[in-house]
Amino acid sequence: MNTLVTIIVLFCASGTGIYSSIVSGMSGDHSVLISKSILDLFTAAIFACSLGMVVCMIAIPQVIIFLILFFAATAIFPLTTPGMINDFKACGGFLMLATGFRMVKLKNFPTADMIPAMVLIMPMS
Repeated sequence: MNTLVTIIVLFCASGTGIYSSIVSGMSGDHSVLISKSILDLFTAAIFACSLGMVVCMIAIPQVIIFLILFFAATAIFPLTTPGMINDFKACGGFLMLATGFRMVKLKNFPTADMIPAMVLIMPMS
């Protein structure tokens, strides 16, 4: 059960997923979201080798969370300024860069602790 929770967090609460859903809702640019889905396909295949078909159930909360973020971003977009959107994209870019550094073991950034910055950056800018 603990492994399943870890997988749910990996797929649903990743900085790339949150960032790509919100950018997709705000700008209509789906490129990062499509890239994440391709990466998730291979990651899910790897987890499915050890956990079996239960990995398919991850898609349900993932779709729900990302659709909520997408539609919330669509509703919030008219209330934002270009500076707020640029700050959000810069924060998301830094989070993806930190995740990459962590994956290649160059620097161990606490990326899970950085995810709230995605929510806080727009009101603060």
